[in-house]
Amino acid sequence: MTHIPALRHAALSTTLGLALATAALSFSGQAASAAERVDVGLFAPGALSAWESRGFEGETAYRLTGTGATRVLEARCDGTASAIARRVPVDLNTTPVLHWQWRVAGVHQGLDERSKGGDDFAARVYVIHDGGLLKWRTRAINYVWAGSSEAGTHWPNPFTDQAMMVAVQSGAPRDATTWVSESRDVRADFKRFYDLDLDAIDAVAIMTDCDNAGGQATAAYRDLHFAPE
Repeated sequence: MTHIPALRHAALSTTLGLALATAALSFSGQAASAAERVDVGLFAPGALSAWESRGFEGETAYRLTGTGATRVLEARCDGTASAIARRVPVDLNTTPVLHWQWRVAGVHQGLDERSKGGDDFAARVYVIHDGGLLKWRTRAINYVWAGSSEAGTHWPNPFTDQAMMVAVQSGAPRDATTWVSESRDVRADFKRFYDLDLDAIDAVAIMTDCDNAGGQATAAYRDLHFAPE
C-alpha cells in the first residue's frame, strides 16, 4: 500500500507518513510520459473530488468561487489548520516545472517561521515524493508565502527533516486582489535540497493554516500544472 505523506503537525513530528489508502483517493491523473502539460488544480470544472482533506487542528475552509474558467480555490483559516491533497503521478523527466498562481489577503507577522510555534503560513503548495512502505524515504518540498522569512530562503521543517520549506514570496502583498504567478523546477529542487535524482513525484497538496498563530488568513489558488519548462 502506498501513502500520501503527512503535511505537518506536532502530533506527526516524527514522520510524514499519512495513512490515506490509495482506494480512498480519486485518481484522475496519469503519469506523464510525453505530455506537454499535467493539470493538477485547474478548479474551473468546479469539482474537488480528486482532492482528499486532512485536518490537523480544526478545518481550514476551502471553497470554489467564481464561474466557468475564472473559478478558483479560496481558503480561509481561523485558528485552524487543514490541507487538501491530490495523488497525481508526475514524470519529472518530461514535465519537471510546477506552475501556479496564488494571492493572499495578508500574512502572519512577527512569527519565527523556523520554529514549531511559528510554522504558520497564509499559503502553501507541497510537492511530495512518497516513500510507500518505507515511509522514512518520503520527502516533501513546501513552497510557502512567508510572513517574515526572506523570499528565496529555505530551511528544514521544524516538525520533521523529511520536508524542506522554501519561501517563494514574503510579506503582505501591495494589492490583495493581484494574482502572483510562480514556477519551480521541482526536479532541480529535489536535487538541490535532498541530493535526489527523482524521476517522479506522487502528490501535490495545498494548505492555508493559522493554528499556531491563532489568527486568521485568507488565500486563493488557481491553475496548478506541470510543464516541460
